Amino acid sequence: MSEKLKSAGNRLPDFAAEIRVLVGEGKSLPPVNDWHPEREGEIDIRIAKDGVWFYQGNEMERESIVKLFSGILRKDGQEYFLVTPVEKMKITVDDAPFVVCMVDVEGEGEDQKIYFSTNVGDAFLLSSSHTLTVEYNQKKEPSPYVRVRDELSALISRQVYYELAELVVDTSDEEGVETFGVWSDGVFFSF
Repeated sequence: MSEKLKSAGNRLPDFAAEIRVLVGEGKSLPPVNDWHPEREGEIDIRIAKDGVWFYQGNEMERESIVKLFSGILRKDGQEYFLVTPVEKMKITVDDAPFVVCMVDVEGEGEDQKIYFSTNVGDAFLLSSSHTLTVEYNQKKEPSPYVRVRDELSALISRQVYYELAELVVDTSDEEGVETFGVWSDGVFFSF
């Protein structure tokens, strides 16, 4: 790896300018899964479990830059990268790269639709395309996640999780096996 790429952490302003050109105003998300640049490196960016982005240990306070970077984020295997057509920069993600911070519900029962919004502005319907999973740690505490796009997920914040808990229904089967979860867009998501 070249010295230029090793010192990429000092290039954040230039990197952001390149991304602005790629993303532009009003455009859809760039096709990061189609980009396979030869130049690879690491950049000192970390996304904390609460969804806060850090650059060289300092919180990134400009929301526009965070949203910009979130649009070129890609997960390959268990690692996360900011990807442009010319370079792929590995970053650190403590848990999930996004956090669901708002929920909105329309209807009820099997006709119910649950909409989520993330800390970086993604908004989507809980559906077969945006699935909900719940992982439990050793203490049997839940960590709920929802797929945002491609292989990228969002941790559902505690507040939103409590709001979802109010929507939980029991779909016991004929043998008395209880399954708790929520309905959205005609799909049942088990907890």
